Amino acid sequence: MSWSAAQPAGDDAAPSQRTRMLVLATVGFAVSFWAWALLAPLGATLRAELSLSSFQQSLVVAVPVIIGSLGRIPVGALTDRLGARRMFPAVAALTILPVLYLGHLADSFAGVLAGGFFLGLGGTTFAIGVPFVNAWYPPARRGLAIGIFGMGTGGTALAAFTTVQLADAVGPSFPFSLVAVVLGVYAVVAYVLLRDNPSRTVVTGSLVARIGSTLRLVATWQLSFLYAAAFGGFVAFSVYLPTYLVTAYDLQRSDAGLRTAGFVVVAVLTRPVGGWLADRIGAVPVLAWGYAVVAVLALVAAFEPPLIPVGTVAFLGMAAALGSSSGAVFALVARVVPPERVGAVTGVVGAAGGLGGFFPPLVMGAVYGLALDYTWGYGLLALTAALACTFTATAVRRRVSTVPQ
Repeated sequence: MSWSAAQPAGDDAAPSQRTRMLVLATVGFAVSFWAWALLAPLGATLRAELSLSSFQQSLVVAVPVIIGSLGRIPVGALTDRLGARRMFPAVAALTILPVLYLGHLADSFAGVLAGGFFLGLGGTTFAIGVPFVNAWYPPARRGLAIGIFGMGTGGTALAAFTTVQLADAVGPSFPFSLVAVVLGVYAVVAYVLLRDNPSRTVVTGSLVARIGSTLRLVATWQLSFLYAAAFGGFVAFSVYLPTYLVTAYDLQRSDAGLRTAGFVVVAVLTRPVGGWLADRIGAVPVLAWGYAVVAVLALVAAFEPPLIPVGTVAFLGMAAALGSSSGAVFALVARVVPPERVGAVTGVVGAAGGLGGFFPPLVMGAVYGLALDYTWGYGLLALTAALACTFTATAVRRRVSTVPQ
């Protein structure tokens, strides 16, 4: 199946209404991602308290990632059918349960692993927001709009900035209690104020059939690879960087958490920039340059240069490149996928991005446990980015050239 151009949607909506819906969706995305990322900053603490191995620690922080990623596939398809008006409040409310369990009841490796499994639900909201925003904005502005929505990934920065500090200052369960309250407030607000675009196309047919047809699209797999390389890299760093900085550079947990938050903030702020640039010069050049920058800087980081200034420049440069590339991928989705299939395609592509972030922390933990060295992990990142750059400049460029303007 070939790619087909998306049809206009949301052209008749009032700008103020579009903006209001975009803000509500972005806030919901940020809150759910805050919940989704709660375990990552506590990785070193959990390792000490529960006597975890390096691999077990990596598994604890990675399980919510893979569940949140795979869950985007059915959630995206359900959003095409039910709409974000129903899905956003439902997912926010359900995520409260694992958050409270982790904060107040989980006290073993198995318990934390089980809580993290259900915490993954918070990571599925990306597949709700993209089709929702896509339906409210015309094609010429979707790259920027979806890029702004993508800033909701800053919820991981909230987790990195506040989790350890709040746990130390108030108590280990307080961050979880706070997030549970915020999720509850958002669920009520979203139920009252959120509205789907009346002109959106509501799909019919069974969930399984729609997922199957989405998986048969060539576009789905090509976009999935691009997003796995871009957003997967971002997720991998956001969940494993605190552990890496503590181990490789002997930083304190709080310092490592703040530096990770800085990485996340840069990636989040550059995501709409990537979408904006893709609206104007095209997604292909934005992606090709982004992957090339990641490949070069990953090789620099592989040699564990001094953290100041070389290491910091390398990490923040990769953050900017990964953020802008993530925004450009979904500018491409909005342009080439029919509106009624954006949710289903976004679910699969979003799952690929999350899965792209699942394996690197496990590989890094396993490699370090065997060799006490991170070089091979960064070498694999550089190789993946180089392959993504080449693929974008060749196959994707040829494919995009066949799509009507």
